[in-house]
Amino acid sequence: MAQDGRQARWDKHNQQRRLSILDAALEVIESQAPGAEFHVQQIAEKAGLNRTVVYRHFTDRADLDVAIRAHVIAQLQAELTPTVTLEGTLNEIILRIITTYVDWTVAHPALHFFAIQESQGPFQQGIDQIAAMLSDLLEVVIALLGAELDENETALVDPLAHGLVSAVIGSVRRWLAREVREPSAARLSQLLAMSVYNLLEGHARRLGVVLDPDVQLSELFAQVNAAGESA
Repeated sequence: MAQDGRQARWDKHNQQRRLSILDAALEVIESQAPGAEFHVQQIAEKAGLNRTVVYRHFTDRADLDVAIRAHVIAQLQAELTPTVTLEGTLNEIILRIITTYVDWTVAHPALHFFAIQESQGPFQQGIDQIAAMLSDLLEVVIALLGAELDENETALVDPLAHGLVSAVIGSVRRWLAREVREPSAARLSQLLAMSVYNLLEGHARRLGVVLDPDVQLSELFAQVNAAGESA
């Protein structure tokens, strides 16, 4: 029991030390221009550690970079996850999600630049998780609207969600790389949200469903539930 207790305390210490190293890495990256090279020594100094201590927690520089990217994506997901809800109209939901992402990239351009340099690994996993949330939301909206999808259309929901997320990320990435960022961040968010809505509205119209941009989805959800209970 005593041995188990000591091991648990040691594991917790290591987890906290690892987290402090990753937090220090993010500070180092954000203190420099997007794409600027940074070194393990800088991270160690920021964390108040010796460079050799850093490598006790990471196999090598590649392992450290993967962990840093995962840490960045975790921060972004923490911002995005609360926005993927049924609160608001479909237009408002789309705009809320995209605005949160755009605003985060503007506030953390160096972190965003570093995270997207590796198309696989944590970044792709992050895209997959965000797209999965969007796919779940789309399935709920489709059910609420009473749209009848055939097998192929149902199978398309997940790839479509991934495509929309990737399209938005690609557009923002290109916008961030511009010497002069035009349009403004707010206008960019609005235009991207409009594009996503138009695509979804087109699919809905093809299925014979008329989207009302002013309907609160939470109210529609409550109406559907009430109708089901009274049936």
